Amino acid sequence: MKEDDLFPRVPDQHKPNKPLVPNGLGVFYIIASAVYIFLLDFLGREGFFRVIGNVDGVSAPLTLASCILFGGFMGLLDDWTDLKWRYKAFLPLIAAIPLATFASQNPATRTSIALPILGRINFGGYYYFVVIPILVTIVTNTVNQLGGLNGLETICPAIIMMGLMAISGSYAILLLCPLIVWLILAFFNFQGRIFVGNTGSFAIGITLAAFAIIADIKLDLVISILPFIFNSAVILLTLFVYRTKAHVDFDGKRLVSEQRRSLITIITFNHPLTERQVVILISLLCAATTLAAVLSRYLFML
Repeated sequence: MKEDDLFPRVPDQHKPNKPLVPNGLGVFYIIASAVYIFLLDFLGREGFFRVIGNVDGVSAPLTLASCILFGGFMGLLDDWTDLKWRYKAFLPLIAAIPLATFASQNPATRTSIALPILGRINFGGYYYFVVIPILVTIVTNTVNQLGGLNGLETICPAIIMMGLMAISGSYAILLLCPLIVWLILAFFNFQGRIFVGNTGSFAIGITLAAFAIIADIKLDLVISILPFIFNSAVILLTLFVYRTKAHVDFDGKRLVSEQRRSLITIITFNHPLTERQVVILISLLCAATTLAAVLSRYLFML
């Protein structure tokens, strides 16, 4: 790394000659999002508009901001110390504390989840101490696991974020600036000019989970992130069964895999594709599940 480099540079493993690319630029998303959300809360309290979800002194904007900041801290910690998965798997539980507090103080919060066939399932008090922590942990870690290709860890979350905003009503304003900043990062990331790092991937994962809980669109989020859940399930299954990790080979032009250990390796299994082709295919898959979530919201009114 050069002495005048602001961000550490890491090799791009799927480019010829493995050029060095600045890593950790997800910090811009964290800073911009936190400032924007704090400003929203301040303006609301000063009477410029009604504070969204401000109930009994518990603020929806401040709750979301605290989650984003913790996600960024968690990502920075991982980038600095390379945390083991047993720690990364449970650290997001800390972010569930402000979300559980907000939900418990908000009389509009539903402790139930409606399913198309099974109907509405009411979790009661377990919603705060079981459902919210599980949702935050799963979403944060699955979003972090689906990455490694230019644009993959930025474009897919951006698609899901836009879908959630479309069905969240007045809560959408909370993600206006975060979405714009994330799309800018996605543009440069897709071109291979920057990496958002674990700092960005953990922050965006917690953003999605926290926003879905605050806006009460939990099932919609679960439907949207099905590709992420599938990817993590395959990775964990093969890790425990075969004791091996997912690996994709790069021949200088295309990616190809001789085994199926993740979503990326399943797509490239004995079928060479360029990095951009893989990213576009998975992004389209995320777009399809997000569209399904949006349509289910309006068709079934979950």
